[in-house]
Amino acid sequence: MSARFYADVALVPGTSISLPEQTARHVQVLRLQPGEQITLFNGRGDTEGEFQATVERMGRSDVDVVIGTYTATQQEAARPIHLVVSMPANDRMDWLVEKATELGAASIQPVMSERSVLRLKTERADKKVAHWRGIAIAASEQCGRNRLMRVHEVATLSDWLKKVSSVPAGDGERLLLSLQQGTRPLMQASVSTGAVSFLSGPEGGLSPTEEIAALACGFSPVTLGPRVLRAETAPLAVLSFLSLWSG
Repeated sequence: MSARFYADVALVPGTSISLPEQTARHVQVLRLQPGEQITLFNGRGDTEGEFQATVERMGRSDVDVVIGTYTATQQEAARPIHLVVSMPANDRMDWLVEKATELGAASIQPVMSERSVLRLKTERADKKVAHWRGIAIAASEQCGRNRLMRVHEVATLSDWLKKVSSVPAGDGERLLLSLQQGTRPLMQASVSTGAVSFLSGPEGGLSPTEEIAALACGFSPVTLGPRVLRAETAPLAVLSFLSLWSG
């Protein structure tokens, strides 16, 4: 199996192209030689699959390849699942992005809630999002996905809910991880097979005010059982369950 790389360029069988700088750098790290095969994908809707390519020239900082056969492959989950997560601190968000990509999440929306430890604004937020998008690309290359998980810009939860409130709830099922008593188990609450948006809070959960605001936007409260999962574990548990359950 040839090494897989994401290339954000048009890929047309029979053409010769220079790989984007970052892709070329990754190819050079493997010390590939002219004539060797690689696999490329660009995550675009009109080319959902992947392309075989042959290394044509290895320069000091650039790599030319000839695009070969295109293979249409469907690697995405049957059910689009969108995660809305109060960002865990340190490198746990990196881990969450990587595993969410592997498990097939369609998108991830990082938010800052009232109890969030990690606070990101302006340039620092932009750098973090770029970093997470890079992690999603690397994870896609490794796991075989040909469509990139979308990593949205960082937003406050209150601003994000205001935006969502203007979109009809009919755009998909909305689930909220709640620590309140009497909340239904996830298995009972999720009955559709369409798109799902899952909102989860930081360590300690969302505040009562935030839960009320989410409920007003059409979110249904669910529980994952008697144990309290870490902020980076809960969304992945839900993602795994919903992906497997939908086939």
